[in-house]
This record gives sequence, C-alpha cells and structure tokens, in this order.
Amino acid sequence: MKHVRSALLAAAVLAPVLLTACGSDDEPTVAAPAPSTTAESTASSAPSSSAASSAPASAGETTAPGTELKVGQRAVVPFEYGTSKKGTIAITVTAIERGENADLAKFGDRAKGIVPFYVRATVENVDGSDLSYSSLRLRGVGPDGRSTGVIITGDTDKCESESADKDFKTAGAKYDTCVLTAAREGGSVAGAEFDAGGDAYSDDPVVWKG
Repeated sequence: MKHVRSALLAAAVLAPVLLTACGSDDEPTVAAPAPSTTAESTASSAPSSSAASSAPASAGETTAPGTELKVGQRAVVPFEYGTSKKGTIAITVTAIERGENADLAKFGDRAKGIVPFYVRATVENVDGSDLSYSSLRLRGVGPDGRSTGVIITGDTDKCESESADKDFKTAGAKYDTCVLTAAREGGSVAGAEFDAGGDAYSDDPVVWKG
C-alpha cells in the first residue's frame, strides 16, 4: 500500500527559514536551504574506519552498527516501528539514482537549488514478526559520509514510497520502496544510512555506498 505523507523539505542548518504552504495539509511544506559549514560538520558522520566493517551479515546474524556496505548488499538489522511493532528485517539498497530539479515541480520555487536523489531498497521480514503497515526510513549522505545539508520527505512521480502491507508478518515477506533524498546543486547523495535500529545504530549507522 502507498505510504502517504505530507511532503516536507528542510535544510539542516542552525537557523532554517521555514516557509509553510497555504492550502490543504497535502501541500508541501518547504524550508529554503542555505549553505552552512557548521551545520554540516555537526550532522551525522560516516562510521569511523576503526569501527566500520564491510562484511554483510550471514544468515541468522545481524549486521553490526557501523558496517559499510556496497549498494546491492544486504543488511540484517533490528527494527522498531511505533511503540508496539518490533522485529528483524533485511534491507538491500538496490540503487541510488540522481533525479532532476524539475522532478520537484510540486514544491514550486521553494525547491530552487535542490537536486533530488532516489534511494531504492528491498525490505524483507526476517523473523516473522508482525510488522504489517510499517515503513522504512533511510537517509542520504554525501560523498564524505556526512549530511547533505538538506532533508526531504514525500514522493515524486519517479520515487514513490511504499509501506509494508497487511501480510508483512511472515518470514520471507518482502516489498520494494523508494526513499526521496536530496542535495544542493553541485552536491550529491553518494550513500544511504540506516540509523533506526536502536541506540547503537543511531550512534553508528549502517551505510551503503555506491
């Protein structure tokens, strides 16, 4: 089923300017991005070489926090959704694709200077926990492993976010999704990270690089 969200585009800066669209709740809300070396330096960074691993998890193992994988490799991670759904999932980032500013037409002038990137992934239920109607959150990172300085959520015609259906509660169940990310013009999204598997992953995400 479609995962419906109000689109939100925000720059990760110390003092962002928030511009709220008038009209219905489904219209995008945008904050204008502005370069900020300080903000980007305080954003999440890539795992340190001393802690990071490059080996994907074997069957029955979970992928350690800080693991660096290539696009196409599978990570097995603990997963929580809301306050009641917990289990183990496998994530395979299958592609990171560059879009065009024109893809963000529905954001209007507020998306000037922003380039979308599409993180495509396959999600698998590993342990058979009831994770029906859950959805995956991934974040794009730049070539240096740090935040791109832009946060964007929502869908475009070329990247539609999907959530698990009602049957995503058996081992082996899968679905495909696309996560919209972005960078400023001149920048890029070179990787994707998962940091929602508990405190250890929040401090040291699993990262996929192209």
